[in-house]
Amino acid sequence: MLGGSEDPLYRRLLDIYDSKEKITHVAKTGQLYYNFWQDADHVRGVWRCTTWEEFRKPPAEVSWETVLDVDALGVQDGASWVWHGKVLLHEGPEIEPELCLVKLSPGGSDADEVREFDLKKRQFVPEAEGGFRLPACKSQVCYFDRDTLIVGTDLGKEGDMTDSGYPNRVRMWRRGTQLADAPVVFEGSTTDVATFSHRYLDRGVWHEVRSRMVTFYTSEYTWKHGGEWKKLDIPEDMSVSTFKDTFLLTLRSDWSVNGCTFKQGALLSIGLEAFFAGDLSSITVLFEPSPSESLQSQCGTLNFLILGLLSDVKTKLKVWEYKAGAWHHRGDQTDYGMESIDLRAVDSDCSDDLWATVSGYIRPSSLYLASIGSILEGKLLNEPPLKALPHFFEAGDLEVQQHFTPSKDGTMIPYFQICKKGLKLDGSNKTLLYGYGGFEVSLTPGYSGSRGCAWLEQGGVWVDANIRGGSEYGPQWHQCAKKANRRKCYEDFEAVAEDLIARGVTRRQHLACRGGSNGGLLIGNMLVRRSWELFGALVCEVPLLDMKRFHKLLAGASWMGEYGDPDKDWDDFLHEYSPYHNVSDETAYPPIFFVTSTKDDRVHPAHARKMVARMLSHPTGAATTLYYENIEGGHGGAADNKQRAYMDTLKFKFCLKMLGDVQA
Repeated sequence: MLGGSEDPLYRRLLDIYDSKEKITHVAKTGQLYYNFWQDADHVRGVWRCTTWEEFRKPPAEVSWETVLDVDALGVQDGASWVWHGKVLLHEGPEIEPELCLVKLSPGGSDADEVREFDLKKRQFVPEAEGGFRLPACKSQVCYFDRDTLIVGTDLGKEGDMTDSGYPNRVRMWRRGTQLADAPVVFEGSTTDVATFSHRYLDRGVWHEVRSRMVTFYTSEYTWKHGGEWKKLDIPEDMSVSTFKDTFLLTLRSDWSVNGCTFKQGALLSIGLEAFFAGDLSSITVLFEPSPSESLQSQCGTLNFLILGLLSDVKTKLKVWEYKAGAWHHRGDQTDYGMESIDLRAVDSDCSDDLWATVSGYIRPSSLYLASIGSILEGKLLNEPPLKALPHFFEAGDLEVQQHFTPSKDGTMIPYFQICKKGLKLDGSNKTLLYGYGGFEVSLTPGYSGSRGCAWLEQGGVWVDANIRGGSEYGPQWHQCAKKANRRKCYEDFEAVAEDLIARGVTRRQHLACRGGSNGGLLIGNMLVRRSWELFGALVCEVPLLDMKRFHKLLAGASWMGEYGDPDKDWDDFLHEYSPYHNVSDETAYPPIFFVTSTKDDRVHPAHARKMVARMLSHPTGAATTLYYENIEGGHGGAADNKQRAYMDTLKFKFCLKMLGDVQA
């Protein structure tokens, strides 16, 4: 049996997911610290808060106050609610927050029901008393002020939503009025991906912005400045954010201005006043990429901007201070090895303190309360963490390696390998190769208790392939594998598989591959391209597989910027990497396991269902194709820990069994 409630692996995974020893990440809201928590007693979760004095105590001693019990709410409403977060009414750092919008998903889909919540009374604001409430939809919503919402949602009118299923019209909804009567203040095109509008406070400076997300990678921004709406005259593929009274501009392509060319992947800053005055001579370059170094993240405190960089997929931090209207470089920090660091401001309106989460493949995640000084002086990892995960699996005999191998066109592709020290390179090791390769998503080191106990402890080797399509080396790493060049990410993945075999880590019969969503498309292509040469088993999760019709299903139209337009590009290149259309009756395929969800309103489950039907009708496929359809959980996830543990048990044990472990 591959899985079940009495399966030892299932029980162990469930214990990990239900563990009360997880890190309690918190968000400071006013004077309190809020956390969302799930365990065996809170299956769907409880939103809770505590004080700073309490939070600093050992986890078992912290006293929490329940704000909202999602399990109890589900029983009360007769609904399977999944927590999707909150949107706060921010009226300034001197005013204690009182109202927020709670987002609840039915069963884990991307659509959310939105309800207004009173943080002081710990209850929803009744609609009869003017409380805001939106039915389940992929809405965009934020506060304009205490009594007005900026709303993008579906009112059932033609043109309310884009072809991709996201809001197209922005309305201003006044408390006490009907949403249907809210005036439209901004509108894009139904061919856009989505239309947004926000009003927010950034370190004492109010900003109001409207944007059309024309494609997944191009946008049009309009800013309110001096009481007037002004369109930003910038390249359409540039990303825009703010720091106080400055713009932060992230470049996806080279930008030539005032006789100077700024490189693709750079981060620039310019004051709003100078920008709108047309004076671009004061642009500051905060980051310029190199062949080995790229920008991955930005974290701003009250006075500092910390850039998260990847240098050959290893973490590096760059620190800038904004002082007296100018940027000052304060230094870099590189001492993180093959581990990742995630930074969040504790309170960007009031302090320069940071939450720093450090994690590695074999290092349990640890939460630090960091200062700029502790980062720049290299002291962070020498200090005791505020909170830390326990070791959920035995890692004393494991090591992390990084290797590089040439792809078909000669490009060197990095990959991480986690395995036992002194691994015998005799081709006998069960190896699981994971990849994604799209949408500028980078695969970086991180801790996983399930991967550790279900695979690494079983003697397996885990490999993360940093193939093109991601952002490990900046925008060019992504863009060179888009649309007509999509095959490059598949060639990269195959090159890593070939290298694992050539180095003696494994052989075809002991090598499995796994990926989900865009990674599911990757695995589908591995199946139909060369799976019989490279893999003994494949796991394909919430995948895209029918690339002739993906743009007509759910959010698919929003991804044409990544894949192409089937109505225009099918004959030119899209047909080449549509797994459903490339299954051959003449080929004997290795075992494959498909996973999808009825609650997935991002990638339609029809992709997996059609492919399973095709494989089950295949002359050699009926005995080698397995299928699991999760009722709840949304795109690639699970609504609760039991579902998650069961799904992971199935996937890991399938690989163990198909790669020759008769005990699985």
